[in-house]
Amino acid sequence: MGKPNFSDEFKRDAVAQITERGYPVAEVSERLGVSQHSLYAWKRQLAKVVSGDASKDAEIRQLKRELARVTEERDILKKATAYFARDAK
Repeated sequence: MGKPNFSDEFKRDAVAQITERGYPVAEVSERLGVSQHSLYAWKRQLAKVVSGDASKDAEIRQLKRELARVTEERDILKKATAYFARDAK
């Protein structure tokens, strides 16, 4: 008999029971009929995915800060241009 294939959603839900709801791995393993080894492997696998998302989130925050700074500089230059154009007349 081959090993059963579990969906990604099932794996995420099983890991969420451990990490978010605080159930012991042994209890989740017994309740779902999955080995503890599999649960730990899924937890490790999902942690890698989450850490990749965290680095993307950090990059997005950094880019938003840079965009705000550049936008502010542009607005200041627009106002300065209007000010000096008015004085030149």
